[in-house]
Amino acid sequence: MTAKQIRVMVLNDMEKLERTLFRLEQGFELQFHLGPTLQGKQIHVYTNYPVEGERFERLKFHVLDWINPTGREDDSDKFCTLDLKISGSYQYYFGHGDKEKSGGGYIVVDPVLRVGEDNHVLPLDCISIQTYLSKCLGPLDEWLDRLRVAKEAGYNMIHFTPLQTLGESRSCYSLADQLELNPDFSPPRQTYTWTDVGNLLEKMKNEWNMLCITDVVYNHTAANSKWIKKHPECGYNLVNSPHLKPAWVLDRALWHVTCAIADGKYEDRGLPALIQNHEHLNAIRGVLWQDVFPKIKLWEFFQVKVEPMVEEFRALLQSGAKSDRSQTEGKQQLKIILDPQFGRFGNTVDMNSALETFVPHGSSPGAIEDCCNWLRRRLEELNNEQYQEIKHHQEQATNCIAGTVSYERLADHGPKLGPITRKHPLVTRYFTFPFEEATLEQDLELMNQPEKSCHFLAHNGWVMGDDPLRNFAEPGSNVYIKRELICWGDSVKLRYGNGPEDCPYLWAHMQKYTEITAKHFVGVRLDNCHSTPLHVAEAMLAAARSVRPNLYVIAELFTGSELIDNVFVNRLGITSLIREAMSAGDSHEEGRLVYRYGGEPVGAFLQPSLRPLVPSIAHAMFLDVTHDNECPIQIRSVYDSLPSSAIVSMACCATGSTRGYDELVPHQISVVSEERFYSKWNPQTKPLSPDEVNLQSGIIAGKLALNRLHQELASKGFNQVFVDQVDEDIVAVTRHCPSTHKSVVAVCRTAFKNPKHHCYTDEVPPMCIPGKIEEVVLEVRTVERQTDSYKKDEKSINGMPGYTVEIKEHIQLKDSKVVRQAGVTSRGRSEYVQEIVFEQLTPGSVIAFRVSLDPKSQELVSVLRHHLIQFNPLYKAGSLPDSNTPDILKSPLTQIMSEMTLADMNILLFRCDAEEKEDGGGCYDIPGWKPLKYCGLQGLLSVMADIRPKNDLGHPFCDNLRQGDWMIDYVSNRLISRRGTLAEVGQWFQAMFAYLKHIPRYLIPCYFDAILVGAYTTALDVTFKQMSSFVQNGSSFVKLLALGSVQMCAVGRFPALPPLSPALNDVPYRVNEITKQKEQCCVTMAAGLPHFSAGIFRCWGRDTFIALRGLMLVTGRHMEARNIILAFAGTMRHGLIPNLLGEGVGARFNCRDAVWWWLQCIQDYCTMVPNGTDILQCPVSRMYPTDDSKPLTAGTVDQLLYEVIHEAMERHMQGIEFRERNAGPQIDNNMRDEGFNIVAKVNADTGFVYGGNQFNCGTWMDKMGESERARNKGIPATPRDGSAVEIVGLCKSTLRWLVDLHKQGLFPYNSVAIHKDSKRLSMSYEEWDRKVQQNFEKMFYVSHDPNDPNEKHPELVHKRGIYKDSYGASSTWCDYQLRPNFPIAMVVAPELFTVEHAWEALNISEEKLLGPLGMKTLDPDDKVYCGVYDNSLENDNYNLARGFNYHQGPEWLWPIGYFLRAKIYFAKKLGKDTYDKTVYLVKNVLSRHYLHMERSSWKGLPELTNENGQYCPFSCETQAWSLAAVLEVLHDL
Repeated sequence: MTAKQIRVMVLNDMEKLERTLFRLEQGFELQFHLGPTLQGKQIHVYTNYPVEGERFERLKFHVLDWINPTGREDDSDKFCTLDLKISGSYQYYFGHGDKEKSGGGYIVVDPVLRVGEDNHVLPLDCISIQTYLSKCLGPLDEWLDRLRVAKEAGYNMIHFTPLQTLGESRSCYSLADQLELNPDFSPPRQTYTWTDVGNLLEKMKNEWNMLCITDVVYNHTAANSKWIKKHPECGYNLVNSPHLKPAWVLDRALWHVTCAIADGKYEDRGLPALIQNHEHLNAIRGVLWQDVFPKIKLWEFFQVKVEPMVEEFRALLQSGAKSDRSQTEGKQQLKIILDPQFGRFGNTVDMNSALETFVPHGSSPGAIEDCCNWLRRRLEELNNEQYQEIKHHQEQATNCIAGTVSYERLADHGPKLGPITRKHPLVTRYFTFPFEEATLEQDLELMNQPEKSCHFLAHNGWVMGDDPLRNFAEPGSNVYIKRELICWGDSVKLRYGNGPEDCPYLWAHMQKYTEITAKHFVGVRLDNCHSTPLHVAEAMLAAARSVRPNLYVIAELFTGSELIDNVFVNRLGITSLIREAMSAGDSHEEGRLVYRYGGEPVGAFLQPSLRPLVPSIAHAMFLDVTHDNECPIQIRSVYDSLPSSAIVSMACCATGSTRGYDELVPHQISVVSEERFYSKWNPQTKPLSPDEVNLQSGIIAGKLALNRLHQELASKGFNQVFVDQVDEDIVAVTRHCPSTHKSVVAVCRTAFKNPKHHCYTDEVPPMCIPGKIEEVVLEVRTVERQTDSYKKDEKSINGMPGYTVEIKEHIQLKDSKVVRQAGVTSRGRSEYVQEIVFEQLTPGSVIAFRVSLDPKSQELVSVLRHHLIQFNPLYKAGSLPDSNTPDILKSPLTQIMSEMTLADMNILLFRCDAEEKEDGGGCYDIPGWKPLKYCGLQGLLSVMADIRPKNDLGHPFCDNLRQGDWMIDYVSNRLISRRGTLAEVGQWFQAMFAYLKHIPRYLIPCYFDAILVGAYTTALDVTFKQMSSFVQNGSSFVKLLALGSVQMCAVGRFPALPPLSPALNDVPYRVNEITKQKEQCCVTMAAGLPHFSAGIFRCWGRDTFIALRGLMLVTGRHMEARNIILAFAGTMRHGLIPNLLGEGVGARFNCRDAVWWWLQCIQDYCTMVPNGTDILQCPVSRMYPTDDSKPLTAGTVDQLLYEVIHEAMERHMQGIEFRERNAGPQIDNNMRDEGFNIVAKVNADTGFVYGGNQFNCGTWMDKMGESERARNKGIPATPRDGSAVEIVGLCKSTLRWLVDLHKQGLFPYNSVAIHKDSKRLSMSYEEWDRKVQQNFEKMFYVSHDPNDPNEKHPELVHKRGIYKDSYGASSTWCDYQLRPNFPIAMVVAPELFTVEHAWEALNISEEKLLGPLGMKTLDPDDKVYCGVYDNSLENDNYNLARGFNYHQGPEWLWPIGYFLRAKIYFAKKLGKDTYDKTVYLVKNVLSRHYLHMERSSWKGLPELTNENGQYCPFSCETQAWSLAAVLEVLHDL
């Protein structure tokens, strides 16, 4: 069973996709997911796709329900869904809050066509269609004899031009009655009906396996239609469209010019009836400008009569009238208001605007007279403007008339109409005139007689370069007056209005016509689609689909824009757009069209069944020539008919032709003037017989073979296409089947120029065909034969008898006449290539080869597919079981991987270059491109995720795979060199790759991808099973973040943690490869990749413990978290935890906050891990039991963890003061001497921890100046000495916890003892806790009260309602800087804050500090703020040089986690409404992190960004604490 195809559309705010085409098939599921701009909002998705069991109504929308598979607060997986079972065009839109429409678009669902007695499916790409002009089929009882030609030539669909009664002109598209069958189809004494037509079509469907479609013509009706005379309101006439009066006047005047020229009245002015040269054209221009335009005075329709207007204005001024400003809205523009009835001088101006514009200086008659004179002058100016505009229209009309006359009477490629007569007028009339001839003056009087002027109906036509979405007959268009319409004088343009209520008869008539058509035909071609009003076609096709749900709709569009094409395809649900090979100027362009209109590239990747919905181009119906275009024999040569047809047949889309092409009819079969009948089928007929054809006629035999091949390729899944331009005339098209890897290669030698007159070379370049040629499917060429020359027959549409085809089908290569030899060469062990040397590939010939892989490659591919079935059932097709399966492949990969630890997964999936270099390896480097980000599978998968959806097989990554086995061997060898399960996984890869290496190189990228995707997804499944239920049941985003734990937590080649106590249970050990001694191998956490991943710079106390809760406790990695906590505990010295760990022996104890983060993690461990408080009793091996002891070996001095905790607290209360060991440039090249002095104490009055000095930086904001030139070297940018707000919060959290533990009997100490002045003093933990609680809000809150007694430095306050960043800094103003640190205290010790103050401070932070991904590290209003970090910048700027502003503005990610968690905590206290708004904010912010991670090739979150989320090249690409902080937010939600 194949997996259900699911497409995912991501909705983004304000994304309007009405001009983007999304094509889907019936049976697909469409899921709508929320993009980052919408996550968290209350989004409603509406669609008019009908609810099951209901009928489709275009304007009836319903809301889709949201499904949240993980049931979590995070929106990354939330979706709503449509199960697509009905074809057609459907609209969707979405909105939130008050905005009903924030975006939307369309989806088009393809119909399913069925044919034959058994009703089997005819795939769209299998269609081979042939067009017939219905009037040339003769009586209905002779149709099958003529249509049999299509059947015998291998077509499976027929397109009929309309079968209705034709108008006077006999044009196939000018219909006199849309409801009546053309009486020409009924012989004497017989009347056929639509039922008879339906029976014939049904017979063709069942017995011939042929489907039939026909045209629908909505835009016009024949001028002699009886119903339009009864219902003239259905057209554009002078009553319902008075704006056409000036154009009608011009049209009548031109008719009278025609009559005058025809009657010889202008001969004396050099204008005879027979136009022969450009002097005659100039004479026509003279007549227009001297006689016509001055006489008909078209400008009068657009001008005002000045004096009456002035008099009306005078009367208003005399009566004291004033302007009403509410009507003019202060706009003083005086404009002509056109008369709705378009009478001459019937226009007016707005007197209100006149009163506002021309204000008299008083009420005296003189003042009023002045004012009237101003108005008179302005009106004369306006009239002159109108006169000039009409003059421009007349110039355009003159040019268009001259152009038309030149084409119709002078041009070599025109119809050469001969003398001007009433039958062949000067120009085609634009309006019907059903009255007797009279003078122009008498004609013009009829304009004002509605009962007559309603019958002056505008003709239809087309306008070169016009906007197809605008109706050129409606008001506002000047097409008729400028004579820009290329007019169809036999057809009246229909006027539908905005809906059925505007013209009930027309809508009802056309709907009935549509329903008759849909009842009998499986599909329709929308004639003149680009000019048909969209709302009309929409309504009519809805009516058609209610009769026939799987309606096949095709159209030919001439919009010149794919985006506008998509508007038509989307709104009408067009299935296929007609494309034409004749549009190509050479064979290269013809080949490009094949590539453009269908199929994937050969060797394309297997796409997952659940994938993003991507825009597509409309499905093509690719025809060698359409029925209304010129004959290819006239434009190219008779020899080109066959090869160009073959190129078209090899396209992976619907293809076809028009009747007459295959018989080599050497002229266009005119849709207007052709009255002869098509020839009938007769297998025994002679070549010269004009009224019968068979396989010897024209290229019919070749077309039969090509149509069969086209249908076979589509039905058997040959959906990959490669087009090779062999030389300027030869195009080779390959169709490839991705499951069997069989191909068909058609080599076509075109003949755009006639070989009789053009010298084609005999030297045809040889071709290399990869694989083994099984047979020549066909070789066919156009040949001359001895017969009489072509004579156009009087009664039958006949082709050129002097040409036929020589064809051989299904022959062996040795029997070919076209190929001289085929040498077999082997390029390397897996490239089996046959070189073809051509002998007789003459212009006009085609040869097609069936190619398979060589037997060995075929077997290996089949076996490889068999082993891939465990990952995707689609590989069953074309698979074979392996008779000699290697042992390692006998178990499913899941079983092998289930033995792996998460540390193993780190090696399998991740490891950056620096980590791998410790083991002597490194990331794979793609020559000519760049190294991969990771050595593990993620490095490869990140690149393939970009390549796969686009099938970018030309990417250097794919090139590298095709050129050699280096990357393949890299993947398996780096794992085989490991021990245990990793080596087994390496052997599994090696065994799979053994098949891969022996198949053709062009297939290696897609199968390499398949193997890796299978292994990667299996590894992820195994990984998540080892994590917490929160991760296992979590959303995609949660899982992605949890992978950060695998990314960051690893066991290196050298132990990075100091050894744990030998008395501790469950510590992992390994044998050292060099010393062969047993050693501990605990997981350690990298601070960030790639900069902090290996060696001494991998492990940092602060980073580890900020990230440990999110990456290890939340993900369920409890034992590894325990080991890290205890290992760091063992390194305590001076009551501090080291920042830079250096395995303990190289530790630096220069930070004040790491110990507090460590304590917070122990608290989190106790509360989050089952029996977590057991950790307090675990032995800690003290490396430095005293401050001055040398590092001791593990187990020398052990203490229980709770004792170490108590020591840390006591040492702080006692006061920590020491100088770093080895102080000087050997441990810090930039630090000044004073900076090596470390202080950390507790203020006895407030209980606040404080410390540091202005020459060191003991918190996470630890940038030390490095620039001598800018004079900041040795000066910290952010010393944050005094009491840093987050340290006070972390201390308070620890105190609260220890008090609680003591009460539970889990912590034996209730107080800390200190020695002061040789006295022993003590303070209880409760009292210390109380002091911090009592003083925090007083000392840290910056109140709105300017006289707040607690505020010691009111002059430094620049923002109120916030919390200080520190208290008691040596540079006092630093306390008042707005930074993102106080939310940390809010999360760990919310009890310190009053809810209202906290909420206000968080809102100020949101406004000032919140960036797209991170938090600004400093208030942008601060004078030293700079949001762009450049560590390489060396200049004189003290604040910026050498990245001095690291924490002075750039947006760091980890604080955003604490900010959002604080918002969530306090929002809950403020009620549901506030909480809901906060959840929206949180989801919205987090969606940007999700998007970043999905797009990041590192699959991580960076350390920081520059301002407004811009990329910072100096940041780590993925940082442990960034990932952890965001994961913790989701855990809180």
